[in-house]
Amino acid sequence: MALGGKIAALGEVMQLAFVPEDFDAAVKHWTEVMGVGPFYIIEGIHLDGMKYRGEPTDAVFDLALAYWGDLQIELIRPRDNHPSVYTGEYGATGNGLHHVCILVDDMDHARAVCEAEGAEIMIEGTFGTSKAIYVDAGGGPGTLVEILQQAKDGPDLFGMIKAAGIGWDGSEPLRKLG
Repeated sequence: MALGGKIAALGEVMQLAFVPEDFDAAVKHWTEVMGVGPFYIIEGIHLDGMKYRGEPTDAVFDLALAYWGDLQIELIRPRDNHPSVYTGEYGATGNGLHHVCILVDDMDHARAVCEAEGAEIMIEGTFGTSKAIYVDAGGGPGTLVEILQQAKDGPDLFGMIKAAGIGWDGSEPLRKLG
């Protein structure tokens, strides 16, 4: 991955994310073949203040989250063709990796590091009080890094999803959240 050393130093990869051409087939693969699950789906997400390459966008997407040990797996389904990293040149990756995610405590610092490294901010926005940016550190599709500053004022969503996967019996592989 063409990820600058200073960007990589912001945090460890905690998530592998995919934008599959066939969302349902991807869920089936991850749950039945890989034993990952259950996935929790959040439908109709639009980030507040969402911008794609600095311009406002009305992109809407669904995402499903599950854990494979300590590693989060995210499956994304775009709901429209508005400009975003989920459509166009960065869109569906077949079964390939779309982006990785790292968690940070200070988004302003992360932004400054990315800008100093020449990484282009592709997407930015908020989800509740969580802040997210997606950066391309050079190289195009497959090299995106999501940088997420999680909300500290709400429930531990990731912890709840991770706990659900411990000893999961394979039942109800896709569960609605929200």
